[in-house]
Amino acid sequence: MNGKEKKKIHMSGWDWAFVICNTIFLVLFCIVTLYPVLNTLAYSFNDGLDAVKGGIHLLPRKFATDAYKTVFNKQGIRQGAIVTVARTALGSILALIVNALLAFIVSRKRFMFRSSLSLFWVITMYANGGMIPVLLLLKNLGLTNSFWVYIVPGLVSAFNILVLRTYMESLPDSYEESAQLDGAGYMRIFVSIISPLCKPVYATVLLFVAVGHWNSWFDAMLYNRNKPEYTTLQYELQKLLSSVMQQSGSADSAGKTSTSAQVTPVTVRSAATIATMLPIICLYPMLQRYFVTGLTIGGVKE
Repeated sequence: MNGKEKKKIHMSGWDWAFVICNTIFLVLFCIVTLYPVLNTLAYSFNDGLDAVKGGIHLLPRKFATDAYKTVFNKQGIRQGAIVTVARTALGSILALIVNALLAFIVSRKRFMFRSSLSLFWVITMYANGGMIPVLLLLKNLGLTNSFWVYIVPGLVSAFNILVLRTYMESLPDSYEESAQLDGAGYMRIFVSIISPLCKPVYATVLLFVAVGHWNSWFDAMLYNRNKPEYTTLQYELQKLLSSVMQQSGSADSAGKTSTSAQVTPVTVRSAATIATMLPIICLYPMLQRYFVTGLTIGGVKE
């Protein structure tokens, strides 16, 4: 038999059945995952009064852009978008740096307080002081009515520290020992050796923190309600949705239908959802490649 000839793979009936069932399952899974997004997109581009009738699935029945005009023309949306982008970028980077440094410290086997600190952080995941004590604390620290109230309280996350620490502990000790033999200190080891190998977990934590900052609105309402210059995009959209629902309710109670603005709460909510979803959708593919390729970076051959 010629070695250059390709060997044919013979699949049994069970193998074909598995391939067919697996393909059907993945197709159905994709449909179930994508349908809510496409349905929301269709509602956002549909006329508001027509959308109240329902029955819209993947395509708008009566195309209109009034919902997006209502969202983007609202006063405060631009300022909120600027503040949200700033807090997402700055808050995510600073949180990643702080959490990575703390995780590196508690992941070192020579650090005597590693177990105590880890236990302390785990306790904070299940117990906290409550909303009022936190509000009073931030007020006494001078963080309320300022931009830094979005950044400082969320710098340290027990969950992210534990995730980073677990990943760092899985790295071979040979990296640190080799660097110490060459005279490298802990900071040099963290920056030049540990961090490049932690790109997958860094990307994951960065995405978690960025999504949290981008979707947050309650802190703006609680700490910066009287500071329009520190409003956030999600808070402005929440106020917009509330105002549209109130107007719709008042119109229904009066027995009138408003035709000046062909928008309803369902179309405004859909347009706001799509508008706030797009930046995260654009960010995710840039971090996705590190989830797989970053796992194979480096290695010790023994």
